[in-house]
Amino acid sequence: MPPTLPAQTNLEARATGRSDARADALDADTLDLHRRLTELKRVYQFRDRDRICCHDISVTQCWALESLVRRGSLTLNELASELFLEKSTASRVVDALERKRYVRRARHPRDGRSVLLKPTAAGARLYGTIESEMLVEERRLLSEFDPEIRRSMVRLIGRLVDAASARIVTRGGTCCSIGSLSEEES
Repeated sequence: MPPTLPAQTNLEARATGRSDARADALDADTLDLHRRLTELKRVYQFRDRDRICCHDISVTQCWALESLVRRGSLTLNELASELFLEKSTASRVVDALERKRYVRRARHPRDGRSVLLKPTAAGARLYGTIESEMLVEERRLLSEFDPEIRRSMVRLIGRLVDAASARIVTRGGTCCSIGSLSEEES
């Protein structure tokens, strides 16, 4: 018997009293994906914490530093959006990185009301060190898979990230928005 999922799933089959094998399989796959992604997030969260915190920054500070290193410079609003954080939370993250001299604020060349956040040379070096340590571990993990499977995994994870990010952006990251999903979205 497939797992029971929220009422939005398999609605037509439930309404007619018929079992729909495809819908039941989708329900089972949905639950399995959810559980595995939850476990992966948990494992990576603690792996990241254990690897990053030894460099005297938090995981969130590392994500902010990564965004700045990759993009070169961002406004606070852009950084907050990229990290899916409120502006006030992003500001506290940046303040901590600035105190540690990993980020600096610069005048925005086109908007006098705004500042640009830029990684310092020390910040870029720190992120490079952290990323190198993570890549060693990830390379070891990927080396166990055939090249075709590796590429498929990367594409699949990219699609999952894109889909999840799009939902956050379109819904504004509001709490409890799941209850407002329409039938077509579920």
